[in-house]
Amino acid sequence: MISSPSSHERRPPRAILLAAAALAAMAVSGNAHGEDVVRQVLPGAQPAVAPQQLTREKAPDQSEIERFCSNIADAARDRRYALQAEELKQLQAGIDERMKALDAKKAEYETWLKRREVFLARAEDGVVKIYAGMKPDAAAERLAIVNADLAAAILMKLDSRKASVILNEMDQKAAATLTGIMASAARRVDPS
Repeated sequence: MISSPSSHERRPPRAILLAAAALAAMAVSGNAHGEDVVRQVLPGAQPAVAPQQLTREKAPDQSEIERFCSNIADAARDRRYALQAEELKQLQAGIDERMKALDAKKAEYETWLKRREVFLARAEDGVVKIYAGMKPDAAAERLAIVNADLAAAILMKLDSRKASVILNEMDQKAAATLTGIMASAARRVDPS
């Protein structure tokens, strides 16, 4: 019959633990005093580098640093200028594209504005002809209801005799308002 090992048999003896602790303490204290330390290497592991083999590189002194910086200063400046020039070229290309788009939109709006002005001129001529053919009392009644700016524009395009008869038929307040608008529109200087 196989017996399970007792807890006493599974633990390493206390003396072995104390010896391991003492060796570790000696290794640490010996390393601090410059003594050689024995290091255990596990099977298959690379051997540890001895402290004597490690060398610290000498830090460059200030003159070496200054020489290095002065040697690369021109190249760094040239590279920085080249990068800035490239960035400026890209920005200029973007601005040129936007300018072309704006010019195209401007041409489109100008074309649209010309078509609109032609249409409005035709429409105004038609409206003026309609009011010119109406009886003065009927025209005065209709123009009193219409927007004052539009009514003034229509009256300005009518023959002066026909316009005066229509204004004579209008209410005094409406006629005064239209007369004020027509007078300000006839000025060469902007009244506002």
